[in-house]
Amino acid sequence: MTRSSRFERPVVIQVTRDSSERMVFDVNDAAAILLRDLHRQTEKRKVAMNACLQVLRGEIHPPAARRAFVAAALEAKILRSD
Repeated sequence: MTRSSRFERPVVIQVTRDSSERMVFDVNDAAAILLRDLHRQTEKRKVAMNACLQVLRGEIHPPAARRAFVAAALEAKILRSD
C-alpha cells in the first residue's frame, strides 16, 4: 500500500468564526486538527482519528481518511468546502 498521506483534493475548514479558512492537504494536517481543534469526543471524530492513523501505518488509503475527516468536520460545523 502507498505511503502517501496526501488527499487528492484539499478540505477547506474554518475552526472558529474569527479564524481564516484553512486548506487541509493531508492526513497529518487532518490528524492535528482533530487533536487540537475538535474537543468533543464524538464517534465521527474517533473514526476520523483512527482512519488517519491507519493511513500513516499503511493499512488504508488516504481517501478513506479524507471521507472520515470530512464527516467529522461537518459534524463539528467547521467544514467550508469539500
